[in-house]
Amino acid sequence: MNERRKQEGYPLKWFKAILKANCYHKEGHQAPCAYGGNTYMMMFGIVQIVMSFIPDLHNMVWVSVCAAVMSFAYSFIGLGLGLAKVIENGRIMGSITGIPATNSANKLWLVFQALGDIAFAYPYALLLLEIQDTLKSTPPENQTMKKASMVAIIVITFFYLACGCLGYGAFRNGTPGNILTGFGFYEPYWLVAFANACIILHYANALMSHLWF
Repeated sequence: MNERRKQEGYPLKWFKAILKANCYHKEGHQAPCAYGGNTYMMMFGIVQIVMSFIPDLHNMVWVSVCAAVMSFAYSFIGLGLGLAKVIENGRIMGSITGIPATNSANKLWLVFQALGDIAFAYPYALLLLEIQDTLKSTPPENQTMKKASMVAIIVITFFYLACGCLGYGAFRNGTPGNILTGFGFYEPYWLVAFANACIILHYANALMSHLWF
């Protein structure tokens, strides 16, 4: 239940990030820039209601394509901003041992938390059997899904590792949990806002697919 509520709050976080990006640009990085979220959550809900009228899975190809395009868009933006920050710093921040801890037990706890985050980042496997049922019989489903899963794992792993490493290399121990909403990057504000808009569109499409399955 807690995780469900957390996921429902994600769109609001990204809507606020877009508003804050513009506010920080106009008012400065120390401005309070506080925003409510009821209107934006209602807008997101209306979009979900409209999309729920899609008659069947065969009419959802455009949803998957849109989600994939948005995913690549904000991923490349995050990579580009991280790389630009490393170049601006003139060196790679941080260390190979990661964030320091007060003792070995706390360090081990942080390691297990990181492993849990990594495991949680691969939820698509839960939909594997349902996706197989929608595939054509030729070529065989097991061959198609084996290739698709392998490609997906490689691509996802590359982006997760690249974004994580570049984020840590850019901000060291001060790296935000989410570099696009935690405002490690303030400028260019329009690019940060665009990336968060891509995340909202991706999340809307992904949530719709999840509800179908």
